Amino acid sequence: MAPPKENVSLLFKLYCLTVMTLVAATYTVALRYTRTTETVLYFSTTAVCITEVIKLFLSLGILAKETGSPGRLLTSLKENVLGSPKELLKLSVPSLVYAIQNNMAFLALSNLDAAVYQVTYQLKIPCTALCTVLMLNRSLSKLQWFSVFMLCGGVTLVQWKPAQATKVQMEQSPLIGFGAIAIAVLCSGFAGVYFEKVLKSSDTSLWVRNIQLYLSGIVVTLVGVYMSDGVNVMEKGFFYGYTRYVWFVIFLSSVGGLYTSVVVKYTDNIMKGFSAAAAIVLSTVASVLLFGLQITITFSLGALLVCISIYLYGLPRQDTTKIQPAEAKGSKENLISV
Repeated sequence: MAPPKENVSLLFKLYCLTVMTLVAATYTVALRYTRTTETVLYFSTTAVCITEVIKLFLSLGILAKETGSPGRLLTSLKENVLGSPKELLKLSVPSLVYAIQNNMAFLALSNLDAAVYQVTYQLKIPCTALCTVLMLNRSLSKLQWFSVFMLCGGVTLVQWKPAQATKVQMEQSPLIGFGAIAIAVLCSGFAGVYFEKVLKSSDTSLWVRNIQLYLSGIVVTLVGVYMSDGVNVMEKGFFYGYTRYVWFVIFLSSVGGLYTSVVVKYTDNIMKGFSAAAAIVLSTVASVLLFGLQITITFSLGALLVCISIYLYGLPRQDTTKIQPAEAKGSKENLISV
């Protein structure tokens, strides 16, 4: 998926961002479809676990191609996986946080419309900004901080008067939905920046890091299955309620996770905001067509502010593809300098 050289082209970066955008928009709508229209509801915890397994095998396949031979692949795995328990422990932190985030996404989309979820979930942008400043010793311009406040205003408008009811007839709780989003936002900001720091603090292959991440993720998600749905899974089976649409959602989540890691490796978490803005528009249009979502003026204005703020926030001001050393952070004035 990623070219072997470290300095990738702008075209490759745009390609990854485009694919990630399309996958994110399709995933949101498809996930909501499986949680609101299926007569037999599958266990979301098992879906999250299967996603980690698929991402692990995909990463192994890409690493095998990267190393060029089975022998070098086994050597790489012995050195970086079996022989590096500390690295596995280090990657278990984002694995745990991502597992919580993914399960919160299922809970939120079971109680909110896809468009409402997608816009509100953009609170992860200011959360990521704060984590970037604190954890990666970077600074943000006045325009970028302004865009953060604009984003919060747009999300507030969306929550103040959310989109009208849809054709989907099922019991929903907006309070639970927004609460789940709040937890997912905090998890997204921390885990994304933490993983970016790990990726860029060493020359270890991206796919080796992914394998370390997904191994930990499988363990964490299996624990989640046992704690949340253990009794039901033992009674009804691990794949209870799975349809071709559920497998499609799992496939989208797996591919999206891989492309996200590539984008973080060769750009940064801030650049992910561009794809998020486009995904909002795409998922909103899809919600209108599939679920009969009635968009209000307030919702539209909020969504517009969110899109504009994400664009302003992503305008380049400095090289954010590398980790800045702590001593280069400079004075406090740099935090708000243009």
